[in-house]
Amino acid sequence: MTERVNPHELDLKEKVVYINRVAKVVKGGRRFSFSAIVVVGDGNGYVGVGLGKANEVVNAIAKATENAKKEIIRIKLSGGTIPYEVFGKFGAGRVIMKPASAGTGVIAGGPVRAICEMVGIRDILTKILGSSNPHNVVKATITALEKLEDPATIARNRGMTVQELYSS
Repeated sequence: MTERVNPHELDLKEKVVYINRVAKVVKGGRRFSFSAIVVVGDGNGYVGVGLGKANEVVNAIAKATENAKKEIIRIKLSGGTIPYEVFGKFGAGRVIMKPASAGTGVIAGGPVRAICEMVGIRDILTKILGSSNPHNVVKATITALEKLEDPATIARNRGMTVQELYSS
């Protein structure tokens, strides 16, 4: 599956995907708090997503970043794109990701774009289906990327060589 990674060994960048203001109605009026979704990655195959909640935006982002660093996983890439088409689902959020030829760029919406850029994907075609809720879309994207395996692993599992895998 996916191995866990030590975040201190990587040169991580962070990107805020979504900030939500939540109001709790109390006797004296409304109390506002914030939730934030943050993606961290090194641009070279490592990515993590975290959610943080706090009474201030800065604290919510800081908590989300810490959570994201704890959830870093390795994604198998093929050059600047993914090796094959993959589908991810979480709740009602669904994401289709297709490899693209060099020079295409990252064709993706909001949360999917942030994750693709943090992973280091330079050319990809994506589509969000169903719910566009950022929480579900982010988790569906990570689920899709976790399914990816490199051609050598697939060939080994099938008892083939990489050349046989591509020739059939």
